[in-house]
Amino acid sequence: MSLMPVEDARAKLLAGVEPLGREQVPLKAANGRVLAESLAARRTQPPFPASAMDGYALRAADAASAGVALAIIGEAPAGHHFAGNVGYGEAVRIFTGAPVPAGADAILIQENAVRTGDRLTVQEPVQPGQFVRPAGLDFREGEVLLRAGESLDYKALALAAAMNHADLPVWRKPLVAIIATGDELVPPGCTPGPDQIIASNHCGVAALVEDCGGVPLDLGIAADDPAAIALKVREGLAAQADVLVTLGGASVGDHDLVQSVLGGEGMDLAFWKIAMRPGKPLMAGHLGRTKVLGLPGNPVSSLVCALLFLRPLLMALTGRTPALGTTTATLTAPLPANDRRQDYLRARLMTLPDGTRQVTPFDRQDSSMLGLLAASGALIIRPPHAPACAAGGTVDVLVV
Repeated sequence: MSLMPVEDARAKLLAGVEPLGREQVPLKAANGRVLAESLAARRTQPPFPASAMDGYALRAADAASAGVALAIIGEAPAGHHFAGNVGYGEAVRIFTGAPVPAGADAILIQENAVRTGDRLTVQEPVQPGQFVRPAGLDFREGEVLLRAGESLDYKALALAAAMNHADLPVWRKPLVAIIATGDELVPPGCTPGPDQIIASNHCGVAALVEDCGGVPLDLGIAADDPAAIALKVREGLAAQADVLVTLGGASVGDHDLVQSVLGGEGMDLAFWKIAMRPGKPLMAGHLGRTKVLGLPGNPVSSLVCALLFLRPLLMALTGRTPALGTTTATLTAPLPANDRRQDYLRARLMTLPDGTRQVTPFDRQDSSMLGLLAASGALIIRPPHAPACAAGGTVDVLVV
């Protein structure tokens, strides 16, 4: 099977992918979720002309100059309106957020007033509308303020609450089953044998799934045994996983058993082997309604492929437009000409005071070196057969 270009593979993976389905969740459980439909305000905010400051509600015409004395005829705390009217020479003590009484058209802030009993002396002139928030200043009933496809954060949730929505329509979170494979792997915290290493890929992939709005289901480590791998696959399917991610075992070695096991379980293979570095052994397909993504076993290869393929897949499943987040930066060191595979080079990214970006590739790019990935701010994207690029040249980068 020939190597598939990265863009073709991603397009094939995402073809026909749609959001999983809608559900209503309470406002307090909606942080990070994606709206399934646009939301209109159910009320006008503020619903009445309101005071923006603590002070005195009055007629601006009665306080056009300093030294004027007015009669205080009542009080309007927040949540309690003054039932009467403000007439000539009158004022009402008012607090922030309270409705402006009928007849008043301005607020004299308390710092600019002197009160003696029920008499008020104006210290600073007042203009009509001063410190009055008109009804509908923020939004009006029926106005669409949150759009389908938006990710809900603290700002959007505060707005939804102000719009009087207690429950929100969101796309369902994908359940992602994760299977690590390999006799050489033991879980973190264990003491590995003389020929073993600590499993790490599943931890990074699970965190990425959560960051993308999914729910990770860690099925543990399967030995290099077809029956053990098949058991984990069936466990993921029984859990009704929307996506099944395997880690390792998808290459061409004698102990790379994942593809044959998945084929035996009925997987329809979409593609295998991508023209990219790191990550050539990437595999994708589906088992019924469950999407299957076979990530490479090398730690960096696994996480880079998760960024390039699993993240956009999860975005599509949660109603968002898949996007990689690429930008451009200026090279600080030369790069040689590239071969037929698309490279993703770990690099340091720096933003200069003028807003431009500089990127410095690490000297070593071995796909086992997680330390360099953790220290990276970006991956430099080198297309197939890209010519040599001198320091000072512009390159595409994927911010990580």
